[in-house]
Amino acid sequence: MSITRIRMRELIGLDEPPISLVSSRAQSADGYVVEHLRLRLGEIEVRGILTRPADNSRRLPAILYGHSHGGGYAIGASELLDGREYLLDPLGPVFARAGYVTLCIDMPVFGERATVSEGYAAKALLWHGKSLFGQMLSDHAAALTYLAGRDDVDPARIGAFGISMGCVLSYWLAAMDERIAAVAHLCCFADFRTMIELGAHDGHGIYLTVPGLLTEADGGSIAALIAPRPQLVCIGEADSLTPPEAVARAWAELEPAYAAVPERLERVSEPGVGHRETARMRAAAMAFFAAHLVQPKR
Repeated sequence: MSITRIRMRELIGLDEPPISLVSSRAQSADGYVVEHLRLRLGEIEVRGILTRPADNSRRLPAILYGHSHGGGYAIGASELLDGREYLLDPLGPVFARAGYVTLCIDMPVFGERATVSEGYAAKALLWHGKSLFGQMLSDHAAALTYLAGRDDVDPARIGAFGISMGCVLSYWLAAMDERIAAVAHLCCFADFRTMIELGAHDGHGIYLTVPGLLTEADGGSIAALIAPRPQLVCIGEADSLTPPEAVARAWAELEPAYAAVPERLERVSEPGVGHRETARMRAAAMAFFAAHLVQPKR
């Protein structure tokens, strides 16, 4: 199964809204700076949280951070500063101290946008032949546009990162948008056809239901669109959201895309580990971004 980038955009219904900065409030922290942003996203105002090194007098590498789900509808972008129970610790400060500008915005139905339920929003869109995930990805693309346009960001050195829902946000957007130079994603890479065959698909939220997608693409073929750009896949082998059979099938579709550049595809697979980040995953992600974003690609 293969799909083109253009066709993927059509199936997702990617429709990036215009984005502009309304206001920014900077707050000094321990060795880094937090910017609390208000962003005009189409017709609405959205919260963004950005962390960066204290010295941003030059163009820096950046990371577009996709926040997770985990039923934490009130959390959203706050994950960048507060973390989650399945993360080792909050990544905003970690990335900032390592020299990255990192941005996370509230996805629809999360954080300050949690004014209606996931089901309420998803069902209305599905009846119109659209998807909540299409809306999320469109907004995530707009956040990428804002990040790439900042004076302190090198637009050639932007990576994407996320765990769980943020994993899918990150690698699906990277598949459709070549502005993402490298992507590291944790705990949600799998083949959904296999998930359905195993009866395990219901563990994923309705937000991820994209009409007609599986007739043309799945996790592996979507991730294959990222090639030859660098990609790190992190999996817990005891994670019910990514059963081994579903991971194996997705990996079999992904790996051939990197046949000419096998060193650009990395995998961390943790035996006995469920839906959570591990120290090995964290170390791999930090090394991955250091290798692929710290030095500009020419």
